[in-house]
Parts: sequence; C-alpha cells; structure tokens
Amino acid sequence: MVGQKAHDFRASGRRLLGLLRPARWRAVAVLLLAAGSVASVAVGPWLLGRATDIVFNGFIGKQLPEGTTQADAVAAVEARGDDQLAGFLRGLDLVPGQGVDFGAVGQVLLLVLAIYVVGQVLGWLQGWLVNDVVQETVRRMRSDVEEKIHRLPLAYFDRQPRGELLSRVTNDIDNVAQNLQQTMSQLLTSLMLVVGVLGMMFWVSPLLALIALVSVPLAMILTARIMKRSQKQFINQWRQTGRLNGQIEEAISGHALVTVFGRRKAVEAEFAEANEELYESSYRAQFVSGLVMPVMMFIGNLNYVVIAVIGGLRVTSGAMTLGEVQAFIQYSRMYTQPITQIASMANLLQSGVASAERVFELLDAEEEVPDADTHPGGRGGRPGDRHETTRDTTGEVAFENVSFSYEPDEPLIEDLSLVARPGETVAIVGPTGAGKTTLVNLIMRFYELDAGRITLDGVDITALPRADLRSRIGMVLQDTWLFDGTIRDNIAYGRPDATDEEVREAARATYVDRFVHSLPEGYETHVDDEGSNLSAGERQLITIARAFLADPALLILDEATSSVDTRTELLLQHAMAALRTDRTSFVIAHRLSTIRDADLILVMEHGRIVEQGSHAELLERAGAFARLHAAQFAAAAV
Repeated sequence: MVGQKAHDFRASGRRLLGLLRPARWRAVAVLLLAAGSVASVAVGPWLLGRATDIVFNGFIGKQLPEGTTQADAVAAVEARGDDQLAGFLRGLDLVPGQGVDFGAVGQVLLLVLAIYVVGQVLGWLQGWLVNDVVQETVRRMRSDVEEKIHRLPLAYFDRQPRGELLSRVTNDIDNVAQNLQQTMSQLLTSLMLVVGVLGMMFWVSPLLALIALVSVPLAMILTARIMKRSQKQFINQWRQTGRLNGQIEEAISGHALVTVFGRRKAVEAEFAEANEELYESSYRAQFVSGLVMPVMMFIGNLNYVVIAVIGGLRVTSGAMTLGEVQAFIQYSRMYTQPITQIASMANLLQSGVASAERVFELLDAEEEVPDADTHPGGRGGRPGDRHETTRDTTGEVAFENVSFSYEPDEPLIEDLSLVARPGETVAIVGPTGAGKTTLVNLIMRFYELDAGRITLDGVDITALPRADLRSRIGMVLQDTWLFDGTIRDNIAYGRPDATDEEVREAARATYVDRFVHSLPEGYETHVDDEGSNLSAGERQLITIARAFLADPALLILDEATSSVDTRTELLLQHAMAALRTDRTSFVIAHRLSTIRDADLILVMEHGRIVEQGSHAELLERAGAFARLHAAQFAAAAV
C-alpha cells in the first residue's frame, strides 16, 4: 500500500469524508475538542513567559534603591549616559527595592497547570470520540462491502483474482481505518496547532514571526525532495516484498514437489537473491525517509539560533521582555514539529484515499439483475436463504433458443434448445471448453442469458427470486469445498435444521459413515477450510452427503466422483442412483463409464449439442460420442 496513489484524490477524498455524515455531530465535537486542546497548548508558553518576567523583574528590582520609582531609576541611568541600559529598564515592569513576588509566580504556575490538565482531558475526549466515529464508520463500510458482495454476479468474481478481492475487503479497509484515525486526530491537531502557534507568534513579536516563517519554505522544499525519493524506494521495497512472499508461498505449498525434483538448493538460491534485494531496497527506503527528521531538526536549530540572537538584542533594547523571547523560542520549536508531521503524513493520506478508492470501486461495481416481483406467492429472500418449498417442483427444465457468451465478440452457446423431463438423468459430455459447466451455471442463474430463456416447470427462471430458485437445486462440484467446522456441520450445511439421525442417515447413504468411525472424534472431528486432515476422496464424499441431506428437487453433479477410488465410485453410483430418483439430474462427466444409465446424453462441442441419445444409441451412431468413448480406452500415441 505504501506509495500507492489515488486516481482522483479530490473526489475520493470527498466521498470518504461523506462516510462520516451519520456521525457529523460527533465529528463537530471532535473539532471543538481539538480546538480547545490546541488552545491550551498554544497559550501555555505565553503564561510561562509571564512567570519568567515576574521572576526576572523581581530580581532586577531588588538591585535598585528602595523608595524610588521605575521612572527615577531610568532617569538616573540616562543621566549617566547609558541609553541602552535605560531602554532595557524602561521595558521592564518592576518596583525598585521589591524582590520576586512568589505568590504571583505560584498563581501563574497553577493557572498553567490547570490549563494543561484541561487540555489533556480535552485531548483524551477527542481521541475517544475519534475512535468511536472511525470504528463505527469502518463497521458500516465493512457491512456495505459484505452486502455488496452478495449482490454481485458471478461474472465479477470471474474477472477479479481472489487475492485482489480479499485485499480490498481486508487490507484496504484496515488502511482506511488507520488513515481516518490519524487524519481525525494527529493531522487535525497538527493543522490547528500550526494556526494557533503562528497566531501567538505574531501576537508576541511580528518581526520574529516573519523571520521564523522564512525557514518554512526551505523546510518544505527539502522535505518534498526527500519524500519523493523515499516514495520510489518504498514502492521498490513493497515490490520486492511481494516477490519474496510469492517465492516463499510457492516453496511452502510445493514443498513436496521441490523435494522430489531435488530443487531445494535452487529454491534456497532464489530466496537468498530475493532476500538480498529486499534488504537493499528496504535499507535505502528507510535511510532516505529517515533523513526528514534530521533535516528538519537542523533547520529548526538554525532558526533557534537566529531567534535567540535577535530576541536577545530586542530584550536589551527594551522592545521585548525576556519572558516573551522565552515563549517565542518555545513557539518556534512547537511550530516545526506539526509541519514535520503533516509532511510525513502526506504519503500516508494518499495511500488511505487510494485504499478508499479501491473499496468504492467494489461498492460501485455493477450488480446482478434484481429479482422479479412477479413470482407467484411473492417469495423473495437474501442470497443464501433456503425456503421450505423445495419439493413442490416436478423438475422439468427447458432451454428455449438460448444464447450466451462470456465476451460479446466470442460466442459460446448459440440458439440451444433442449428439454429435461421430470425424473430424467441428463448427462453432458464433451471436450474441455465445450460449455458443459456453463450450461448448469445458466440453470443456477449465475449468469444472465444473451437471448432465449430457461424455464423450470414452465416458469421462466428470471421470474423466480434467485434464493427460491437455488433452494430447489442441489449441486456437487468437482472442486470440493469444506468450511472450518466439524464433519457434521459440513454435511448439515445444506440443511442446518437437520437432526443428528438425518445427518447420519445421509452419511451412511453416501458411505461417509465408513471412514468417519475411524476418526478420533467421529462426526465431531474438526476440519479446516482446506480439509487438510482428510483425503480428496473423503472430502468429496462429504460434499455428496451434503447434497443428499438437502433433498433437492433438481440435482447437478459436476464430475462428482472424480476424486474417489473405483470401488467407492461404484458404491456412489448406487447411492446417487437413489439420490436421483424422482429428481431431474444434470451430470457433467468426463469418465463416460459413469453415465451408462443416463436417460439422455448430450454431446457438446463449441457450445452446441452435436449429438443426443442414450449410451447405446450414441455408440451405434459412431459419431462424436463414440470417438470420445474410444479415446478413453485407446493406447497412447507413439
């Protein structure tokens, strides 16, 4: 994220600030508390200067003869011809012969203590309110993103790499939170402190204030040059970090393969090279960025010397008091610190707005077509909701002149028509890229058609709420998906209200029960989202049991037995035969032996159905299906 820039900083920044609108009164309170805290900090040095003047005036007054006035003392010095000392005495507020008024000093110090305590309390309240406002704003942003994700079409996720999407949802939102936190506290306070301190400097001494301001452009120019160079180094650092992380991830995830092919030394050499390059880029980035503070301190010290010399001359001439010079030196020190903070936060602010812009791009992404309100009974629902009315579907699916393409200039399915009768098992075969999975995705309404329509029991699926449509369909994918939880939870995912006996019955029917009893905790065995403590075949059996338990009206099997052994596959064929009873089933298969009993086999090539019929009929035709069938049992070409 470091070094990243927003495409439209102003518009994205305004929109980011607009997120604070629901908490605008608390944001106003933050401004007022920050102003009060800064005011207490700004007035403190001036009051301490007053205490110094009281002590210094008392010390000088004690040296003068008692019983005279200050005017008499000045006249006596002028009579001796010492005009510089006379001017010095004229600028003091003293009583000859009277020493330090410690009571007045104590009052000033107590007042300073009270002001600083009030300032700290106001600062604490400001920080508490800022945290409240920022966390509530970020919570709303996360909720908006979560809801948006469920409204996005599957095509959006096809175009977005998973890591990129996760980065927007996690890293970018966290970066926005961090930037809002610092912007509303540190940056806001720094800006107010600059204004407050500058006002006090001009009030104490306009001449010294102008002299102090001369150093600001110099500091800003030098800081900008350093930050520009450091930004390039930071970009290179994070690029090298990404490269090193990628190499580490590859080496760890492919550790077995690295070991088998004896590439360990090569991997170590690649790591050492990437690690060295990251070291070099990190060293340069930190070194260059670390120059900001020494440069600012050097300019601040030069400024301090000039102010001290000129201030001392003005004290001796009576134009300023010693306390005013002391206060001004403190102000000059205070003035450079917030400027440094503002300069160092420029890149951070740019990065935060860029992260917000990436989140806004997700929130502005085109959503899937809204559900129609014409469904009989008006049942709607949120994605993921299941409805009770799943068995009122007979399961007739009809494609009527359907056309679909992922890209407008690359047609995939054109003018396709077919009918799957209730209770039939329809197998879909064909080479990779023929459109087999696309066909079932269209039934699930993961994508919208370009032309034609698909009906379920004579009703256009676009007239059904998506949640209602999908609640009638069970799907088993080739890529098994388990979530973090127990085996029982994973089986019951399709029907959370299922009893333990129903879960076990589904597990027995799909032969999950066979291996579960060999696990230490049985059905309560914990599995992670990758199912690393189970074999690929065991994971696939669990997903089949999940579909079995859901008891859907329409069943879709996408190479559902690809990861199981031959004996288990035969057993599963019997289980799925029972599962497909009285259900319309679509089976995508590459192993043609698994679809011998299909009622209808569709052979697809380039998005078209080139053949259809039973297993025996298609073999007799000696066409595309027969070629596919022969290819599975042919010897390798020499």
